[in-house]
Amino acid sequence: METGILVVDDEKEIADLLEIYLTSAGYRVFKAANALQGLFLLEHENISLALLDVMMPGMDGMEMCRKIRETSNIPIIMLTAKSSQVDKIKGLNNGADDYITKPFEPAEVTARVKAALRRFTQLNPGTEGNGDDIKPVIELRNLLINHETHKVIVDDEEVKLTPIEFDILYLLASNPGKVFSTDEIFERVWNEEVFEANNTVMVHIRRLRTKLKDDERKEKLIATVWGVGYKMNE
Repeated sequence: METGILVVDDEKEIADLLEIYLTSAGYRVFKAANALQGLFLLEHENISLALLDVMMPGMDGMEMCRKIRETSNIPIIMLTAKSSQVDKIKGLNNGADDYITKPFEPAEVTARVKAALRRFTQLNPGTEGNGDDIKPVIELRNLLINHETHKVIVDDEEVKLTPIEFDILYLLASNPGKVFSTDEIFERVWNEEVFEANNTVMVHIRRLRTKLKDDERKEKLIATVWGVGYKMNE
């Protein structure tokens, strides 16, 4: 079965161009001109990843991203004409996994889509070839991570994470006490060379800490090592 990609953009030329490239890469593309059409397709079609334009009439891409995150952890990539760090951080805070600034090369979008889907597939049940170094289950203090089912239990409650959040948590928890710089986290989780990594990693870790309720703990699960990076406390 072809992997379904949702493209939501009110600029028909951009949506059509992305459809050509993604179809050539072997994906099945569903196009929507606005967020409401996109949400309808998500509900009725088998879609594995969403590309959302930020600036759309009516419900914008940020709000659509938040609505998707209420029910789904599929990868979301934002397409934005805004290049400021504030706008990018806002998108990540709303649950996006990645962002691409317009104008972009369609080949770059295809590469980002492939990378996001690869991470998502590796972190979900029923996948193969995860490697011999994968620990099926990690138990650390009040934290349990099941790699095979993609479940995270904290204080006996299940926590829903996006693929990126899960991957960051799994990386840190697999190496308790080891400090990772933001560059190291980016390269290992995104599997790319560093590209404006610092803010991206920081935003995802902030969201991860909120979901883990780390701010309420005297002894944090994820510790900041100032000037160096982050580590999982043992």
